Amino acid sequence: MSDVQNQPLLGGEHYSEPEATSPGIGRTASRWMMPLEAVSAMLILGIIGLLLAAVLSRYVFANSIVWIDEVVSISFIWVTMIGSALAMQRNEHLRLSLVVDKLPSRWQPYVHAFAITAVAAFLVGLLPSAVEYAQEEWFIKSPALDLPNTYRVASIPFGLGLMLLIVIGYAARTVPVRALVSALVVVAAVAAVCHFFSAALPSLGSWNMLIFLVGVVSVCLMAGVPIAFCFGLGALSYLAFTTQVPLLIVVGRMDEGMSSLILVSVPIFVLLGCVLDATGMGKAIVDFLASLIGHVKAGMSYVLLGSLFIVSGISGSKVSDMATVAPALFPEMKRRGNKPKEMVALLGALISKQRKQHH
Repeated sequence: MSDVQNQPLLGGEHYSEPEATSPGIGRTASRWMMPLEAVSAMLILGIIGLLLAAVLSRYVFANSIVWIDEVVSISFIWVTMIGSALAMQRNEHLRLSLVVDKLPSRWQPYVHAFAITAVAAFLVGLLPSAVEYAQEEWFIKSPALDLPNTYRVASIPFGLGLMLLIVIGYAARTVPVRALVSALVVVAAVAAVCHFFSAALPSLGSWNMLIFLVGVVSVCLMAGVPIAFCFGLGALSYLAFTTQVPLLIVVGRMDEGMSSLILVSVPIFVLLGCVLDATGMGKAIVDFLASLIGHVKAGMSYVLLGSLFIVSGISGSKVSDMATVAPALFPEMKRRGNKPKEMVALLGALISKQRKQHH
C-alpha cells in the first residue's frame, strides 16, 4: 500500500523543472477550473435537495415524484465526469510508484513521459466513440421527462475531452521535449504495429488476453500510469486490435456503471463526513469509542472496526460504508497519530472481509 500513491501524474520529484513539483498544472489552470468546481458543488446540492424532497413526498405525503430519479441520474453522471477531470487537474488519480522511483534519475523523465502519453492515447482512442454514443442516444427518450438521453451521456465525451486538455497542458508544462517526443514515438509505434497485425491477432485466441489484459496493463502499471487508465488502456487495445466489437461498448459500459442510483449515496456520505468533521461530531464519536476501547493495544483500529460495523447495518452498501466512515473518522484518527496508509489498508481489509461474509 505504501507504493500506491496519489502523486502527480508524472511524479516529478526527481527532475529539475520547477513546474513538475507543483501540485497541479498551475495557477492559471486552477482558475479556469473553478467554474467547474462551482458547478459540481451546485449539482451535489441539487441532488441532496431532490432526494430529500423525494423521500418527504413518498413517506410523508404518500405521493411519489417520478421525475426526480431521472434528474438525479443526469446530475450524478455529470458530477462523476466533471469530478474525474478535477481529479486529473489536482493529480489525485492513484498510481503505482514503486518501479519508477527505483529507476535511475536520467530515465525517469522518459518513463513519466510515457505514462502521460499512454493516458492521452486512451483518451484519444475513446473520445470519438463517446461522441458517437452521445449522438446515437438522442433518439432514446427518458420515461418521465421525455428528454433525449444525450443530455445525460454527453457528460462522457465532455469529461474525456476535458481530461485530454488537462493532460496536454500538463505535458506541455512539465515534460522535457526530448522525453515527450520519445514517448510519442514509442506509443505511436506500438499502436501502428498492433494495427498492422490486427488481422492476424485474432488467430492467437486466448493469448491476446495475456498480451493486452496482462502485458499492457502490467507495463503501464510499472511505468506509473494511473491505475484506472492502465486497465482502461488494456481493455480498449484488446477490443480495438483483436475483435470486431465496436468501442461504443466500452462507453456503454461506462454509462451503465455510472447509472446506478446506489452510487448517488457516495458523494452524499462524503459530504456527511465533511460535516461531521467540521462540526466536531466526528471527534465526539471517536472520543466516545476511544474511551471504551482506545486504551487497549491498537485501540483506534478497533474504533474504526466498530464504526464500520455500525454503519454497515444502516446503509447496506459497501461503497456507502467507506464513504461514511473515512471522512468522519480519518481526520480525527490522523490527528491522534494514526498513519493514513495503515487506516486505508485496514478499511479495505474490513470491507473485503464483510463482502465475503455476505456472499
